[in-house]
Amino acid sequence: MAADTSVEMFSNVLETQILQTTEAIEQQLDEKIEKLDQMDEDEMELLKQRRLEALKKAQQQKQEWLSKGHGEYREIPSERDFFQEVKESKNVVCHFYKDTTFRCVILDKHLTTLAKKHIETKFIKLNAEKSPFLCERLRIKVIPTLALVKDGKTQDYVVGFTDLGNTDDFTTETLEWRLGCTKIINYSGNLMDPPFQSQKKFGTSFTKLDKKMIRGKAYDSDSDED
Repeated sequence: MAADTSVEMFSNVLETQILQTTEAIEQQLDEKIEKLDQMDEDEMELLKQRRLEALKKAQQQKQEWLSKGHGEYREIPSERDFFQEVKESKNVVCHFYKDTTFRCVILDKHLTTLAKKHIETKFIKLNAEKSPFLCERLRIKVIPTLALVKDGKTQDYVVGFTDLGNTDDFTTETLEWRLGCTKIINYSGNLMDPPFQSQKKFGTSFTKLDKKMIRGKAYDSDSDED
């Protein structure tokens, strides 16, 4: 009987919470509808114009990104090109790779997908063996490494697969979440709820989203070292 009473009480509380949430949503909708009903033709026309302007501005921004090479994952030929690429785009993800490192091919697959999804960010790759000056300047020692560049300055690195679970089978969503932590892409998910298939595979330091811990951690990736 006690168990039945507890279940009934829990059910009643849950039902009350759902009802309160529903009523709050309905009230918000009613207020919006009432506000629209009270608008005259001039106000409606102004609202329409603002929305059209916002859509036009968004479309112009998209075209500007595409003209600068956003929307596709591509290779740049030299170190000199790197500086030009990061200069003209606010957010850049650059993959430093080697032809002899098979994990770079794994990253290529995920980055190709993300480049199409996040056109607000430029996704490029550069052969580390052809860019010794840049690798030294950015202190890139492990391949693959992603340099995350915002406003022309390197904000963070994804070194090897350590932050991705130390596994070759990480998902595109996991890499997307990792990039979102540095705000190099417009991440729509919950950063405090990483899409890990198994939390036990991942270190707790990164899930706390402490950038100092991220940058200062000892990477033990078994990828090729430069």
